[in-house]
Amino acid sequence: MKQSASLPAPTRTRRIVLVGLAVLGLAAAAFAVRRPLMMSAPTCLAGRWDRCFGTENGVVFMMLAGLPLAGLVVWLLGRCRPAAGGTPAWRLSLAEVGMVYGTVPFLWLTLMPGTRAGTVQGRVSLVPLRDLLTMGPIGIAGNLLVFAALGAFAPVRFAALASVSRVLLLGAGFSVLVETLQYVLRLDRVSSVDDVLVNAAGAGLAALASRRWWRAPAGAAH
Repeated sequence: MKQSASLPAPTRTRRIVLVGLAVLGLAAAAFAVRRPLMMSAPTCLAGRWDRCFGTENGVVFMMLAGLPLAGLVVWLLGRCRPAAGGTPAWRLSLAEVGMVYGTVPFLWLTLMPGTRAGTVQGRVSLVPLRDLLTMGPIGIAGNLLVFAALGAFAPVRFAALASVSRVLLLGAGFSVLVETLQYVLRLDRVSSVDDVLVNAAGAGLAALASRRWWRAPAGAAH
């Protein structure tokens, strides 16, 4: 009985370590963008929603500010549902909330209209790697994050996506859709093949990072 009672301890330890690493990562990210966030905080707290959801800094601020609410939703879903096929309920809940909450704000940013939206024709760049050199570190990092949450959590939630190649195709497909919308809606943005490549790479790298979670035992149902 003593041995059986001690079995959950490693699981609890891993969970605590993962939560600690997540908190440290968020703290580091917040520190890196602290200046633009501090510029957006007063307008958002004052209820100027056009500045919160109409600017890149505002969207990032609202995303970080909403993390406690997202965590509460994960906890509530985990408490209200049973485990599925050996997969813990909290993991399924985290995957569902994570892939939505971690993707929608970045999609909002990519579909945010430019200053000449609606007045200029859509622009297309189909030469691979040509735009990559002009993105810069921040641009590349942002494109890697667009579908990173989807790549990390979708294989955890859906067994059919438990493959890096499938996640790459998923990320590329969604990215093509986004680039097409940018062109069709004339958002004053460049629809670039490099964006598709980097978005898909971000999803694939995130899937590799979460591989230990989605490589469930055979027969496990997600």
